[in-house]
Amino acid sequence: MKMQIQLDVNGLEHSVRIKPHWTLLDVLRDELGLTGTKKGCDKGECGACTVIINGEAVLSCLVLAIQCQGKKILTIEGLVQNRKPDPLQDAFVNHGAIQCGFCTPGMIMASRAILNKTHHPSEEEIKRGLSGNLCRCTGYAKIIAAVQDVSANKGRR
Repeated sequence: MKMQIQLDVNGLEHSVRIKPHWTLLDVLRDELGLTGTKKGCDKGECGACTVIINGEAVLSCLVLAIQCQGKKILTIEGLVQNRKPDPLQDAFVNHGAIQCGFCTPGMIMASRAILNKTHHPSEEEIKRGLSGNLCRCTGYAKIIAAVQDVSANKGRR
């Protein structure tokens, strides 16, 4: 049996009919068409599905959509403001931190959560903040450099 819920995603209210066991990841992708959030392992091990909920980086494959009512959800699509990419999106491109691109949305969302909390995170703080996100292409050095670049240039939002 489906139920009606309200979700605040990227600053827009969405009324969605869901089954109670559906994850936020599946609702974002299949019901709202926000496919930037990737479905990787679907077990909370890879970080590809990372979104920001009420300021915290969260693995959307581990959260039921019904639990997200009344919370503010930010996806990779919501980082673009006035047709301008988030400074992190530009930095990932400029530093070659995107490689195949599959982990990129989750990495950027986890990085955005770090920078929103800490103006100038240390390399260790960046590594700790990204520890749940796996990348098989870059070895993380370019990703960390991109976050440090944005931090140094006050790329907070």
